[in-house]
Amino acid sequence: MAMKRTKTPWMKAEDFGRSLARGIGVNLLVSDMAAMEAFCRDVLGAHMIYADEDFAAIELLGSVFMLHADHSYLDNPMTGVIAGIETRGAGIELRLYGADPDAVEAAALEHGHIVLAGSIDKPHGLRECHIVGPDGCVFVPSARLAP
Repeated sequence: MAMKRTKTPWMKAEDFGRSLARGIGVNLLVSDMAAMEAFCRDVLGAHMIYADEDFAAIELLGSVFMLHADHSYLDNPMTGVIAGIETRGAGIELRLYGADPDAVEAAALEHGHIVLAGSIDKPHGLRECHIVGPDGCVFVPSARLAP
């Protein structure tokens, strides 16, 4: 594992791992940590719990997810999955229930990100849009429609 971290982490990795709640976790491997952190913060409205050159823990809508820089995964089996891939996140939708799609769409446009599909009321009872983040993951902020 190659680390570029220059500061002391806010907690030990094993302590953070033990602190995670039961449920489904999301970990995104990213080629540009700063770009993804900025996207999560400025477009999605996420709170950065901790971030450095190798790793970030992010809180969004009450859930925690993680970013790992490619270089920090050199000894991980996932390295082979991302090797030589130009567009990452193909086929993955990260649905953000309770996020304001109109606000996220406006922030995405303001920060130069691709709006794959603008905000629209859908027949399944949600207003949503599709935003392409750094490395190709598609984020879908969704808000309930009034009955």
